[in-house]
Amino acid sequence: MGKVDLNIEIDPELLSQAKKLGVSVVGLSETQLRLLLQKIDPAGAEARARRWAEENAEAIKEHNERIERRGLISDHFRRW
Repeated sequence: MGKVDLNIEIDPELLSQAKKLGVSVVGLSETQLRLLLQKIDPAGAEARARRWAEENAEAIKEHNERIERRGLISDHFRRW
């Protein structure tokens, strides 16, 4: 039985960093690649995390404000 081509989407920044570091992405999921790059280049992983937090700061702020106003949707499950 032959192999089937499969198209997957992957964060282009991760792919670029993998190429720069000479890491083969064959057979890796995006999550696996992210974890591997975090081990190989922790400074790069921290920089990506910082950029993500900066790019999503407004959404994070709005989410936290909504939680403060309305509480969590799972609050009714709490027994404490």
